[in-house]
Amino acid sequence: MQLSPDSFARICDTLYQVSGIKLEAGKEELVKARLVKILNKLDLEDFESYLELVKRDTTGLELKRMVDVLTTNKTSFFRENEHFVYLRKQIAPALASASGPLRIWCAGCSSGEEAYTLSMVLGDCLPAGRLAQLQILATDISERVLATARAAEYPAELAAELPEDVRRRLFEKLPGEKLRVRAELRKRISFARLNLMGPWPMRGPFDAIFCRNVMIYFDKPTQESLVNRYHALIRPGGHMFVSRTESLAGVQHPFEYVEPGVYRR
Repeated sequence: MQLSPDSFARICDTLYQVSGIKLEAGKEELVKARLVKILNKLDLEDFESYLELVKRDTTGLELKRMVDVLTTNKTSFFRENEHFVYLRKQIAPALASASGPLRIWCAGCSSGEEAYTLSMVLGDCLPAGRLAQLQILATDISERVLATARAAEYPAELAAELPEDVRRRLFEKLPGEKLRVRAELRKRISFARLNLMGPWPMRGPFDAIFCRNVMIYFDKPTQESLVNRYHALIRPGGHMFVSRTESLAGVQHPFEYVEPGVYRR
């Protein structure tokens, strides 16, 4: 099944308009591989017919499914651990002595590993009273990965590189070489679908927002808009985290740079 340049361009334009994600030339095979299964299930012979179906579908479900399968969702437990070290050493002490709600947002949480890592790290270094006030909001545009995140069940191999004591505190064993995040870590997290390009129903302030390896798929104007929207929801002195390999160079924003991937309001 061939993916014509025109169909690829239409798919890229649709994805950008809906989600802000910008696919560059060279991603044709990726797009084809992810969508061809849908075409086969729908018994469609070409991408042109599929795009017409998406256009005609007044429920929006086919569009939602297309965006879902094209969204990149790569993550892992303790990914870029330097940020969790910074959280533990530089942020947690102030959070422990503060009062009132303690709120963290994982924007683009994918299959949940980052949110559960945050729950564990903060669970290790906050007193019980403050821990009871911790609320972690984890959002993603993809219902598919949110289902995995809510289930909190992962193949044991995903945790193979973690130290034994971390695996023991983070997971309980399930039959069939699977692990489930422990209940005390799960209860602090609320998962919800959210398109970052649309309205944000939640209100601030957040003590920290993690948006790591998400904005790399957006163009500069979209990045700038998002960063400034994040700033408005973070309390004074709060932090925003992006990937250590991301750069906000060329993006106008009011944050103070702290270290790679870490910004403070």
